[in-house]
Amino acid sequence: MRLATYDDGSLDGRLMVVARDEARAADAGAIAPDLLNALQNWDAVEEPLRRFSDDLEAHRIEVTPFDARRCLAPLPRAPQWCDGSAFLNHGRLMDLAFNKPPIPDFETIPVMYQGASDDFLGPRVDVPFAAEEDGIDFEGEFGVIVDEVAMGTTAEAAVGRIRLVVQLNDWSLRAVGAREMPRGFGFLQAKPSTSFAPIAVTPDELGPAWRDGRIYMALHVTRNGEWIGSASGAEMAFSFPELIAYAARTRRLKAGALIGSGTVSNADRAAGSSCLAEKRVIEMLDHGASRTPFLSFGDRVEMEARFEDGRSGPFGRIDQRVVKA
Repeated sequence: MRLATYDDGSLDGRLMVVARDEARAADAGAIAPDLLNALQNWDAVEEPLRRFSDDLEAHRIEVTPFDARRCLAPLPRAPQWCDGSAFLNHGRLMDLAFNKPPIPDFETIPVMYQGASDDFLGPRVDVPFAAEEDGIDFEGEFGVIVDEVAMGTTAEAAVGRIRLVVQLNDWSLRAVGAREMPRGFGFLQAKPSTSFAPIAVTPDELGPAWRDGRIYMALHVTRNGEWIGSASGAEMAFSFPELIAYAARTRRLKAGALIGSGTVSNADRAAGSSCLAEKRVIEMLDHGASRTPFLSFGDRVEMEARFEDGRSGPFGRIDQRVVKA
């Protein structure tokens, strides 16, 4: 099942079911007015939504052409947004980028920060930033949306709490982050609103690409049409269920909470990078200096997950321009 949210002027938008060909969509508001409402009532609405999706595929209901430009983030706002750093290769490179010692127990205990979840961005909107000097960067990631997770839920039990899978861009301001990190109180200004691909999918839509609590797909990233990377989500050191269990160790997670993978990163440099900071560190290691600048106003960033055989994934595409606020 593939779900999206159209902008109807309300805070949470209008729930749409999207056909697998991504050419058609149908208004599911009669079942649930928006995706957050659906997640909060998942046991009641899942089967009606699946039947509605089947009717859409079979051309039995009224449809309209699917238009990603009308989409908000699948969840325009969420009860919580917790982003991990589950790709160890990325973490090691970021230690070099920020010239800091390795995080203790980084390879055995997940690292996670809590970001803002009140203003997620859709896949086609221009993204405003205050200043180029802040070091504007993108971070291509995958994420999962859960329904309610009890405090102390184990990773084994957390598998059954995953309702949807998403693709996202966790925008970052590297110069600001370099100032905030030494203060030891976490990110705030360094993490602007996060952008999302238009479609959230149930895990079964990924087929064999969803296994071991990981997404075995490549995240294809370009800047102004130039290839930056196609790293695979398979190299997560911690699975999504493990990240959920970590987040829920001392508190419950409400329905609609979002858990991110952190920047998708592979040990093989041929896969490229999913963020510019990582690319710049690799250039520094290989050439003695970084060659790639951070983003400038007017730059265009595109991200699309692809199956291992090269087919486009089910999330749709992020395609955004960086603009001055």
